Amino acid sequence: MDQSPVYVLEESKLLRNLAILSGVQEKSGAKILVALKGYALWKSFALIGRYLCGASASGLYEARLAREEMNREVHTFCPAIKAEEIGEIARLSNHLIFNSFGQLERFCAPALEANANLQIGIRVNPQYSEVTPPMYNPCLEGSRLGVTKLREEALTHVSGLHFHTHCEQNSDALKRTIVHFERHFGRFMGRGIRWVNMGGGHHITRADYDREGLIDIIRRFADKWGVQVYLEPGEAVGWQVGYLEGRVVDLMRNGIDIAILDVSAAAHMPDVLEMPYRPEVRGAGKAGEKRCTYRLGAPTCLAGDVIGDYSFDEPLKIGDTIVFEDMIHYTMVKNNMFNGVPLPAIAIERADGRREIIRRFTYEDYKSRLS
Repeated sequence: MDQSPVYVLEESKLLRNLAILSGVQEKSGAKILVALKGYALWKSFALIGRYLCGASASGLYEARLAREEMNREVHTFCPAIKAEEIGEIARLSNHLIFNSFGQLERFCAPALEANANLQIGIRVNPQYSEVTPPMYNPCLEGSRLGVTKLREEALTHVSGLHFHTHCEQNSDALKRTIVHFERHFGRFMGRGIRWVNMGGGHHITRADYDREGLIDIIRRFADKWGVQVYLEPGEAVGWQVGYLEGRVVDLMRNGIDIAILDVSAAAHMPDVLEMPYRPEVRGAGKAGEKRCTYRLGAPTCLAGDVIGDYSFDEPLKIGDTIVFEDMIHYTMVKNNMFNGVPLPAIAIERADGRREIIRRFTYEDYKSRLS
């Protein structure tokens, strides 16, 4: 029997996305980094490194993974860096972006002592974002992410600014955001600022994304201010490049037909409950759309661990395969072993159709996390 559940990376689709992103780099002059917070399947980093300029990290472990497994540019931003980690983070990174003046003043000198070639940046909050729901909006009042005002005397060693205000948005949102960025921070741009990192959330590989618009925005901005532009999307790299495959373990009825799977929303695709959203199931329709409707539930004891209601052409049977589309970005980096449910295996479907299991998780993985 094949491994189940299993995340499957479709290599040909990843290559498609990388080709698109590489084309945007070439035409715009921007440098694109893969954001590990959204995509961290490191067995594919060697391939990604042939197309992109490096990786963005959110802390020590991601920075180390980027350096060890891709070894191109590493840009690190963390809302709060610990004193005991600053030296190692600095040595691993090419760019280190601080979130507050307090962190900048405290750690800039030891960071530069650890890595004299390190470029220092600070995250700014342009006080404008179109992101919904609110928990994903970094510019709400009271946000902990980025400074709303710059102090010139604190920018002595700062060579770059970073903002991140997008989530799966088109280039028109960036165009409107830049207006606010320039309103708040434009007067500092000619004072030693050599690069601007425009963060992630740019849905560049989505079919309806206006890539020519993005290229024009970047070129105009870079020419106006004389800076290198960076982008760091995670979902644009992993967008629609693979799936999560599981099986029907049991069938029951309680006012509605229910299929219990070996896949958990809470453990294997947390955004289904967190955002929330309804993942696409291959060959299925909405409830009532096809002949047989089922509620797809998980094997955990959490009552709300329900993936959603779907309809199928034929009745489901124990052992049937259920495929959840687009489950490589964010899903894998957020998964967990709640309730002792095993993590899905990880596989790569090569361009020639071969499926290669590259990781299986066992009881020892579960046990070692707990003590």
